[in-house]
Amino acid sequence: MERLQKLIAQSGYCSRRKAEEEIQKGHVTVNGEIVREMGVQVSSSDQVMINGILLKKEEKEYILLNKPRGVVTTTSDDKHRKTVLDLIDTNKRLYPVGRLDYDTTGILLLTNDGELSNLMMHPKNQIDKVYIAKVDGILTGEAINSLKKGIVLDGKKTAPAKVKIRKKDLKKKTCMVELTIHEGRNHQVKRMFEAVGYRVEKLKRERISFLDLKGLNSGEYRYLNPKEVKKLYFELQKND
Repeated sequence: MERLQKLIAQSGYCSRRKAEEEIQKGHVTVNGEIVREMGVQVSSSDQVMINGILLKKEEKEYILLNKPRGVVTTTSDDKHRKTVLDLIDTNKRLYPVGRLDYDTTGILLLTNDGELSNLMMHPKNQIDKVYIAKVDGILTGEAINSLKKGIVLDGKKTAPAKVKIRKKDLKKKTCMVELTIHEGRNHQVKRMFEAVGYRVEKLKRERISFLDLKGLNSGEYRYLNPKEVKKLYFELQKND
């Protein structure tokens, strides 16, 4: 037996939070009866419909992609640009968890597991996301301390970040900076550096939680194994 909203999320139809909204609106039926209560227990033999669509439990798929530059993090694009789904051979309805900018490279998770996606996107779970930025200029101690304390963007301060200088090129006046954050605001990393007076020339996301790009060249992907999925759920549900 599973809670109704969890079963809907597991079907890949939507996230658990969205499922709860649909239940409250009276858009969900179980065996022909409208259900508006949270936490109703259902089994695999129950017939669940949402907005007139019969739910079928879809086999879960978890793909880790090393996103190249010049690819958009969407399922489709009205400008006919290449999307992350164009790089993957699958017959499942996968969705990217979060996003990377068009010119940002690195690690991206795609899945049809709405429950996992919802947990990963929730701010309270504070998943580490490690970025490597090539910036124009050599970061000062003052700039580093500002990034560590948090930067005010759109009137709201970012959470404290971890900052580490990986490499300095004094001749070209550039440096490679490792920045660890757990938020996902629009263009956050670039805007944080801009706020302390530095322009990001290149940006790559190297790690999400314990997942990294080991063995993956640009544009390549791999499937998460069951042990990795279980560990990811464990990390996320510690704060759930």
